[in-house]
Amino acid sequence: MTAIALLLPSRDRLPGALPRPAARALGRADREQLEAGGRAQLRRHFRLTPDRLPVAALTRRADAGSDAGNSLWLRADPAHVAPDLNGVRLLGWGEGLGMDVLDAQALLPILRPLFGDAGYELDAPHPARWYLRIPAGTPLPDFVPPEDAVGDDLFNAIPQGDDAVSRRWRALITEVQVALHQHPWNRARADHGRPAVNSLWFWGAGVAPDSVQSSYMNVRSPDPLLQALAGEAGAATTTPAADTPRGAIGDSLVDLRHLRSLDVLGTQVLPPLLASMERDEFDTLLLDFEDGTRLRLRRGQRWRFWRKSLRSLDA
Repeated sequence: MTAIALLLPSRDRLPGALPRPAARALGRADREQLEAGGRAQLRRHFRLTPDRLPVAALTRRADAGSDAGNSLWLRADPAHVAPDLNGVRLLGWGEGLGMDVLDAQALLPILRPLFGDAGYELDAPHPARWYLRIPAGTPLPDFVPPEDAVGDDLFNAIPQGDDAVSRRWRALITEVQVALHQHPWNRARADHGRPAVNSLWFWGAGVAPDSVQSSYMNVRSPDPLLQALAGEAGAATTTPAADTPRGAIGDSLVDLRHLRSLDVLGTQVLPPLLASMERDEFDTLLLDFEDGTRLRLRRGQRWRFWRKSLRSLDA
């Protein structure tokens, strides 16, 4: 049995009514409710040993080859924060800041000594993805992924415990922000209309997994984490050039989490896939939504004529 799976955003990000052919097909699909959340969504398609998702170690392997080893890795992505009347907020990070090699070369030298004193090693194999190598077994506080913190008050995202570990990391974050705020490179970025790199965002701690397995032979996604998982599992990876997953073959996973149009899903994405399934080119089409809803479509479901059409995704 061959399958094509679509990774989709939460259904509340795709409001509206489905076109009739897509509504009829989805109304006949099998439906299940699974764990919600972006990390849970990925783990439905990849089996890691041990069973955890160490983002930093995985993307480190993809960015820098096999040097991840048994070290504890932490993402330390360049970030832009700004004050407002109610606090300080994360407004951008990583690739959203338009980072290039010159940015990393200018900013890393002033930051490395801050971490070297603690026994950590900071480097940037990719201009937008920076890493801290930390001795295995070092205790770390809980860090919030940037996508969960963007727009929020930093007070809610940085470690707040009274223990020594949390206090040390709050001090490090402050030292980093002071060093970057005073750096002339940020003034040059501002002169060119680019946001200042005035903080680092720490997240994704973990040690590289022993193995990653998946049933997919092909993965189409621009997401570095998903590409890293696919590479670890031995799947071929490509970056989709359009919303419609044309040419998906074999067991394929297609990342459409950026979609914000139900019309695109119903008129551009689903029709060619449903037609391909009718031609018996694959057996199963999975629609996996970030909120945990999963719809499973099979060719034989066309005989479920008594089922009502699914006119909207929240029906």
